[in-house]
Amino acid sequence: MTGTEARPSFLANTHTGLPIPQDAVFDTVGEERRHRKQRLAAALRLFGKFGFGEGISGHISVRDPEFANEFWVNPFGVSFNRVKVRDLIRVNHEGQVVEGGYSVNPSAFVIHSKIHQARADAGAIAHAHTVHSRALGATGRLLVPLDQESSAFYEDQVLYTDYKGTSVTLEVGQEITESLGSRRALLLQHHGLITVGGSLEEAVHWFFTYDSAAQVQLLAFAAGEPIPFNHQQALAAKDGFGDAQLAQFSFQLLWDDITHEQPDLLEE
Repeated sequence: MTGTEARPSFLANTHTGLPIPQDAVFDTVGEERRHRKQRLAAALRLFGKFGFGEGISGHISVRDPEFANEFWVNPFGVSFNRVKVRDLIRVNHEGQVVEGGYSVNPSAFVIHSKIHQARADAGAIAHAHTVHSRALGATGRLLVPLDQESSAFYEDQVLYTDYKGTSVTLEVGQEITESLGSRRALLLQHHGLITVGGSLEEAVHWFFTYDSAAQVQLLAFAAGEPIPFNHQQALAAKDGFGDAQLAQFSFQLLWDDITHEQPDLLEE
């Protein structure tokens, strides 16, 4: 097992009834910070592996466990495919890099800082310009509950249509944050996708799920006239597939794969 802790052998009482391990417990804040940084580096490598990179665009952040007004994020100008734990930077809400040897992407700062400030529940935020999210956004249509996975976002997503250019000003970051509200996903028309979670694992799982569901929707509507869930069915599916514990544990499988395949990402 690679990482800061072994997978627990005991099980949590879960909403879905699935045998999901409890959250890891840390003896020190330093151990928890290391854990979050490792998961962040792994998430970035996963974005690279799945083709979510688009030049310098795209970023994932996770709140620091000790300093609530600071967050860890990928450095500007480093490929998703090459990021290591030692490359990550810690940024405060004034845009200053307080730890790390790289610069912060201005877009990452204005988007992530505003959302982290506005939402105490936003432990992590993921954003990238993926093919499927950009294609879906171009249609001006959010996810329709066509299947169980897409139902995780039923009545929990919003379309941001007020494109004003590259997101590098605090005003745009504030507008995006206000549009997002308390939801877990925001699809930016002409831009990309943002997902939010209470943990790094949750936010990244929502991102992968949304992008996959966007692909399904684009294929389904291209093929004919898909039949979505009705309201009650969508709520029932969301009750399971929209569960935060399930999202967190689902990331564990991706973590196992990427750390086995690319163990260099853990270099500090």
